[in-house]
Amino acid sequence: MSIANNLLNIKSTIPEHVTLVAVSKTKPVSDIMEAYNVGHKIFGENKIQDMVEKYHAMPKDIKWHMIGHVQRNKVKYMASFVSLIHGVDSIKLLEEINKQALKNNRVIDCLIQIKIAKEDSKFGIYPEEALKIIQSQQFSELKNIRVVGFMGMATFTEDNEQIKKEFNLLKSTFDSLKELEIFNFKPETISMGMSGDYKLAIECGSTMVRVGSGIFGARYYN
Repeated sequence: MSIANNLLNIKSTIPEHVTLVAVSKTKPVSDIMEAYNVGHKIFGENKIQDMVEKYHAMPKDIKWHMIGHVQRNKVKYMASFVSLIHGVDSIKLLEEINKQALKNNRVIDCLIQIKIAKEDSKFGIYPEEALKIIQSQQFSELKNIRVVGFMGMATFTEDNEQIKKEFNLLKSTFDSLKELEIFNFKPETISMGMSGDYKLAIECGSTMVRVGSGIFGARYYN
């Protein structure tokens, strides 16, 4: 199956209100162009350097999502063009994104990464920590970022009940915080679900899925 066929097949299984992020990390520009040429324009990368290189090499109507862990000292390289940053897990990172967005005279959309998996992940924060950030004085001063929702990664397991429980935790976090009225907090996105579990994620309320191998095949590692 070609990349174009894989993409169109997956799109046919996704409801209209759900955004598909084609995870293009480790893929060459030629592969990504195959998806672009059948009309797909939202791609996810997990390394800022790779994303910057692809941004310069590819059409400028592509929306680039940063889906990996973000180091504060690298935010400046993507601040002029990144469309959405998925893995935000500290007020310090939000402050740096805000600072770089201000320099580029724009507002950058972000998702707060919530820890939902059983396995001990280094990244993400608990729902109560997210609430603390959103209600903090520091957050209220950030005029060049907008938190538009939450992202989570489920445990890597065959146990669908476990995955479902974790997806439901992210959905309930979203539901409990979405009523907060803060100018730079406009929650509309629940980013959860990947190639193996995106259908289950959509059943649990996901509005954005991140699919890589289902579109591009197994990853190349340099």
